Amino acid sequence: MPRALEGAFAVVTGAGRGLGKEIARALVAGGATVLLAGRSAERMARVCSELGGRTAYAAVDLECADAAERLMARARELSPRLDVLVNNAAIQGPIGALWENATGEWQRTIRVNLMAPVELCRLAVPWMAEGGGGSIVNLAGGGATSARPRFSAYATAKAGLVRFTETLAHEAAAMNVRVNCVSPGAMSTDMLREILAAGAEQAGERECEAAAAGVERGEATVRRAAELVALLASPAAAGITGRLISAVWDAWAALPERAAELAESDIYTLRRILPEDRGKRWE
Repeated sequence: MPRALEGAFAVVTGAGRGLGKEIARALVAGGATVLLAGRSAERMARVCSELGGRTAYAAVDLECADAAERLMARARELSPRLDVLVNNAAIQGPIGALWENATGEWQRTIRVNLMAPVELCRLAVPWMAEGGGGSIVNLAGGGATSARPRFSAYATAKAGLVRFTETLAHEAAAMNVRVNCVSPGAMSTDMLREILAAGAEQAGERECEAAAAGVERGEATVRRAAELVALLASPAAAGITGRLISAVWDAWAALPERAAELAESDIYTLRRILPEDRGKRWE
């Protein structure tokens, strides 16, 4: 999608490294001006220097109660309109059985992974509507669609973010604001290295095996997820909203051509499974 975002203004959280940085790169390549948000001013300045002139940064810690307001205030200093918001920032949270988790760490995970995106969306939607609409992309993760033992805080936050995305998409549709969720898949990031450092006894053998595989796949999965985010942020994805799309498993490149069909279905949404869905009749 060469220059599909020409003239757009975007905000990307967690943009100092990994997927966030690659998302910012993809948006800039598409023609957007991007405000990168992250905790380290020094790191953010380096990323801006690497990505080029159509970038700026805000050093904010989304754990802070006023972070969303400060980030959006900085965005308004740079642009009269907001076209794209990407809620990428997240933390792993406590690893291990629930009763072994510190309550404060559990709450911190919910704060950063769920409440911060909610607050940013609350501020973003009316601003986007003023400019005629926009696109919000929230990053889901492991545990959003199935149980994830030993990662209860992270899984709960991400499952909540998916349902929030679907709900907000309905609320914001009349304002021409689209809201989608991306499941990026296991990537070579610091989060996976945290799992490997925790070891099988704390994180579980299955998690460690998946983390090792994700690290081995390297940057390819990161780039694919960033490309999907850029697509959903662009006008090419008009009509696609309220969906959870996997960067790894779903045939998303052709989704713009299927937007009308998608809108009439519950494909790529979270739904309760009934006995009839599995060929059983329980009366």
